[in-house]
Amino acid sequence: MADTVVIGITDAGASSLSPEAIDLVDRAELLCGGERHLAFFPEHPAERFVIKANLAALVERLRFETRPVVVLASGDPCWYGIGPYLTERLGHEQVRILSNLSSMQLACARLGLAWQDVVHLSAHGRPLDGILPGALAARTAVILTDEQNTPAAIARTLLEAGDEDAQADVFEHLGGPKERHVAGRLSDLVTQHFAALNLLVVRHQRPPRAWSLGLPEEAFSHRDGQITKAEVRVVSLAKLRLHEWATLWDIGAGSGSVAIEAALCFLRHGRVYAVERDPEQLEHLAGNRHRFAAGNLTIVPGEAPTALADLPVPDSVFIGGSGGELMAILSVAMERVRSGGRIVLNLVSLDHLGQTIAYAQDKDWLAEVTQIGVARSTVTAGLLRLAALNPVFIVVLSRSGE
Repeated sequence: MADTVVIGITDAGASSLSPEAIDLVDRAELLCGGERHLAFFPEHPAERFVIKANLAALVERLRFETRPVVVLASGDPCWYGIGPYLTERLGHEQVRILSNLSSMQLACARLGLAWQDVVHLSAHGRPLDGILPGALAARTAVILTDEQNTPAAIARTLLEAGDEDAQADVFEHLGGPKERHVAGRLSDLVTQHFAALNLLVVRHQRPPRAWSLGLPEEAFSHRDGQITKAEVRVVSLAKLRLHEWATLWDIGAGSGSVAIEAALCFLRHGRVYAVERDPEQLEHLAGNRHRFAAGNLTIVPGEAPTALADLPVPDSVFIGGSGGELMAILSVAMERVRSGGRIVLNLVSLDHLGQTIAYAQDKDWLAEVTQIGVARSTVTAGLLRLAALNPVFIVVLSRSGE
């Protein structure tokens, strides 16, 4: 297999390349890239491979190629680009990457922004709701778009999620002769059309939106007090030990308070799958998801454990309700959770606590139990006193030795 050279190129075409990159392109006998990239070299004699939705085929082709190969990519091939993809599949020793200026760097240069301080997001070929938590929380967000997730669609989605009418800048064909900058507000973009090659910058005037842990119960739509209390929620989330790329199952999600705080506070690049069977609770869950713009929360209607069958492997599992199927749910969760992952349960009865501990011991899992007894201040006859909430057992299950 010949070495593969990945070369970043801007919309300025060949003039954006270094002498070294030009020499490598000139000597290439297989030239790969998108149609736009290859069009910069109309007279090149090399065989061409047009990259579309065929990356697996490209990798297989490169594995057996013995001629000099160049893959052209937009800007910096390591910024939401093909460089790391090829390196992972072909091997670090077989791939060489020559970076160029990314569209993000060029946009920040045009606006005089410190690009290490902006939040980088991509809606290119990805679900639009996945960028919502990051975009809403950022002081400044730089967003890659595509033909479906256009600046207009992104602006509309942000405004519908309750965002302010922030400063918005769209850059078309950055670095090239057709470069164009449109400045305005999010509301100005919703009816506009732009060239397919563009980048959106959203700049908020407000301080970054804070997602506080332990929001009061009244912050959520819920039924008759059937909601995980704030103090229990905070401890439960801490016990889950989530990371920003994690996949979380929330089984018996109810109104979704645990799922929403996990999605917004911890899982910047991850996802929560909230499983709920009750139609009324599903309405509260959907309303809260919209209210908090928790785009990385997927609602799964249905009864566990059946509803868990097609979900991706979880890093952690939270069980807030079981509908009488606690042991069956535990069986599936223990089998599916990733190595090193945790299962956290909220239980209120001694019977379920005993069953859970016995089941964990039978499976050679470790069980850690914490009882949360919360008393909150209240005023009676003009006097301040404490009123106790029902105690809750927080159970953490983990594999022995992990």
